[in-house]
Amino acid sequence: MGKDQIVALCADDYGLSYGVSAGILEALDAGRITAVSALVNGPRWPAMGLELVRRGRDADIGLHFNLTLGRPLSSMPKFAPNGEFPPLPQVIRMAFKKELPLDEIRQEIDRQFDRFEAVMDRPPDHVDGHQHIHVLPGIRTALLDAMSARNLKGRTWVRDAGDVLHRILTRGANARKALAAVSLASGFRREARYRGFDVNDGFAGFSDFHPSFDYAKAFQSYLRAPGSRHLIMCHPGHVDEDLRKLDTVTITREQELAFLLSSKLPAMLEKRGLRLGRLSQSNGTPVVAQASA
Repeated sequence: MGKDQIVALCADDYGLSYGVSAGILEALDAGRITAVSALVNGPRWPAMGLELVRRGRDADIGLHFNLTLGRPLSSMPKFAPNGEFPPLPQVIRMAFKKELPLDEIRQEIDRQFDRFEAVMDRPPDHVDGHQHIHVLPGIRTALLDAMSARNLKGRTWVRDAGDVLHRILTRGANARKALAAVSLASGFRREARYRGFDVNDGFAGFSDFHPSFDYAKAFQSYLRAPGSRHLIMCHPGHVDEDLRKLDTVTITREQELAFLLSSKLPAMLEKRGLRLGRLSQSNGTPVVAQASA
């Protein structure tokens, strides 16, 4: 691999809690991530979004579209009758049985885009989904419709959570999760590209989020068999009480952050002839390794 080959590394869940957001900002300030995906439906978003604005344009800042954590921004009496988003398994069942209330979901998509843009004063550089919700049938089409209506073609790339089989098997780490994502995302890449949106080619970063997980070892596997626009997701952050109340993924966020800030990351990249970069700056031209969270 040559020295000009790129890896995009994206931190997910910005805005989930103050601790998670502060940890991601540390990694961003250190130049160890090249993309950030922001949850905007929670109370932390407006203030934490302004922190991203203050740090300029050193990374792609995107919308982490969410339908499975917390409360919706719009009225969703069919999808979220108790005022809380349903769990992921329920949303998957509804999607594949074609039971999603797409009118409500379209409204929520617009509200989350509006809330992102109200703080950032610009559209997102990219769009993905919390728990990859954006690739599900029905939801994907509603999302791409909204992006088209906002004239985001050529401006905003979208995350393909799937990858090809031989790359997944070559990496080995958490192949079961990666293969499940392939199943959920079947047809997503084709539809996005047909609609005129750039996508990543190659996706890694799956974890079981167990405290005994060796993240440094796993990260080595994420760099194997990169696609032409390879994307690696990560979930760094600090643990705080808000996070403990909202999510089961806690201590591993601090482990990921420690790795990102260590000398191990640049050493791994240098050994493979890779460097960190932004997908938005590739202009759709094939590059060799890019990453997202």
